[in-house]
Amino acid sequence: MKIRNLVDLFAILPQEEKIIVDVLRQIITETLPEYCKEKISYNVPFFYGNKGICIIWPSTVPRGGIKKGVLLGFWYGYKLNDQDRFLSRGTNKQIFFKIYQTAEEIDEKPLKKLLKEAIKLDRTNGHHQTYR
Repeated sequence: MKIRNLVDLFAILPQEEKIIVDVLRQIITETLPEYCKEKISYNVPFFYGNKGICIIWPSTVPRGGIKKGVLLGFWYGYKLNDQDRFLSRGTNKQIFFKIYQTAEEIDEKPLKKLLKEAIKLDRTNGHHQTYR
């Protein structure tokens, strides 16, 4: 499977996964600062600044390690405080994640809080500390 862009991705996803990916992408893109970018990496949407920030992995795309739903993984999840215990820790020591089965499960508040924390971390990994 070679997915080059979002059009390719959305073409293979079942409806519910499409909606979840869409909602997550909207929340992420409106929360991340200007210097952050999105690219298709490992066949899925990957967001990065100085380093990786998060990845959206629908179960339809192979090798995400989930049977159903859509995984939202924080690239440096192990470095986040995550006071709300929002994220799960799987076998991967670095990436912590949340799996969504429906779009209704997506709660913007804890998600934006984590994204902001991930951005703060990313800024200390690069030269963007001066931006707010």
